[in-house]
Amino acid sequence: MENVIKYITGFFTGLGAVLLAVLPVTILWTVLTGGSVFGMDVIANLTSLVNGFGTGGFTGLVVLLIVMSFFVKK
Repeated sequence: MENVIKYITGFFTGLGAVLLAVLPVTILWTVLTGGSVFGMDVIANLTSLVNGFGTGGFTGLVVLLIVMSFFVKK
């Protein structure tokens, strides 16, 4: 059972690393070509996410800290 949990967490860790590596490439693609990537406007989505944290006040700050804790390696 312990091996299964390690396998699943390793899979999601690797998937997260791939997605975080693709994010800068998609932003660069949008800036250079002006087109969307896979039908999504990455810059508009990031802007709305940041605005959501900003207008959330204290709750937005707490949620931002929780989300950031997922990406900090221990």
